[in-house]
Amino acid sequence: MAAQPPSPYDPIAGIYHANWDDWYLPQARVALNRLLFDRLPAGARILDVCCGSGHVTRELVARGYSVTGIDGSAALIDQARRDLPMAGFIAADVRHAVFDRHFDAALSTFDSMNHLIELPDLEAAFHSVHTALVPNAPFLFDMNTALAYRIDSEDWIPSVKPDGVCLVRGKFDNVTKRVETTVIWFVPAANGLWERRESVVPERCYEDVEIRQALHRAGFAGVTLYTAREAGVTGEIGHGRVFYLAIA
Repeated sequence: MAAQPPSPYDPIAGIYHANWDDWYLPQARVALNRLLFDRLPAGARILDVCCGSGHVTRELVARGYSVTGIDGSAALIDQARRDLPMAGFIAADVRHAVFDRHFDAALSTFDSMNHLIELPDLEAAFHSVHTALVPNAPFLFDMNTALAYRIDSEDWIPSVKPDGVCLVRGKFDNVTKRVETTVIWFVPAANGLWERRESVVPERCYEDVEIRQALHRAGFAGVTLYTAREAGVTGEIGHGRVFYLAIA
């Protein structure tokens, strides 16, 4: 199998795993329970789409599901494999992925679908997930709306950890609906110096009609939209976030 092309998350995999390890899930757990987890029996085969370093995968494993995670960042997948050897992981682009098994459900969290910045790419990812699911299986994912990006835009957000300092800033274009998130990471190096790492992560928000049409073209039916607050999300991640539950 060919090596996975570089991802903008590769240079910042360490700080991503450390800074956001326990940020999303505590705020989203109630929503994930209501919309997906409570619907699935123990042992269900789950596809964790754009799983990152395994923050939510860990919860799936703890619940007794048979989990396969896929992500486009080989560095994040390496971290997930180290932490969760009981799960299966694939370093691949979900738009082109072909799976050797079928799944009882799929989910994609932490606005991962917003990282697909062209509508045909979003539809291709939906199609890939649809082909991986058994009939009538649920696919749950969340996405940021323009409101979320406007709230987080322009200001540098610092994070200080024992092993480094991180600065994050998003810049949102209200016309193109695209955002570029710059992550600058300083880590201790030799001789008392600091090593600077930087990456720019592109994202885009979509209109509800675009998302629904892409899901239907990919073969999904019965699409239901929930705002984060309706779903039960608490805390800051609920601002401008929505959840979609689609049925294969």
